[in-house]
Amino acid sequence: MFWLLAILAYLLGSLSFAILLSQLSGGPDPRAQGSGNPGASNMLRVAGRRLAILTLLGDLLKGWLPVVLAQLAGLSIQQQAWVGVAAVLGHLFPVFFRFRGGKGVATAAGLFIGLYLPAALLAIATWLLVFILTRISSLAALIATPLTLPLLAWQLPAALLPACVLTLLIVWRHRANLRDLLAGRERHF
Repeated sequence: MFWLLAILAYLLGSLSFAILLSQLSGGPDPRAQGSGNPGASNMLRVAGRRLAILTLLGDLLKGWLPVVLAQLAGLSIQQQAWVGVAAVLGHLFPVFFRFRGGKGVATAAGLFIGLYLPAALLAIATWLLVFILTRISSLAALIATPLTLPLLAWQLPAALLPACVLTLLIVWRHRANLRDLLAGRERHF
């Protein structure tokens, strides 16, 4: 059951709501404008608030749903977390879009909402605070994501390894943003 759910999670994660919503609305392809990232932040830049919110909700859902299905199937906490990581991998490397995906932040948040809500709330609150103070989405993600790890280590130690892998993936996907942050040229809202 674990492998079936992991494959389904990857395929669900491979659905890019930013690209699909852009195509359905006749809007610009988010991979060709703004930051080039098919995620909610870039959708806000290139397609407006409504499509950005719908993208965010879709990306959250595709991280949350596989974890909940894994819970309903009776999988262990660690297996639930790995199923969620599979959804994030689908978002990062979507089979339906030539493996050019987003940064995985919203899908990871959906995973944490399903797995352990307090960790998700900590990450979301941290993201919001950093974003409000700096107006830099990537910096907010880079600070918020690792903050969930101590809480998970304390409350859900079985989910710590998948969460560490997830954190490394998100930091790796933000490597260009890190370079821009260090050079002082990262995009602000």
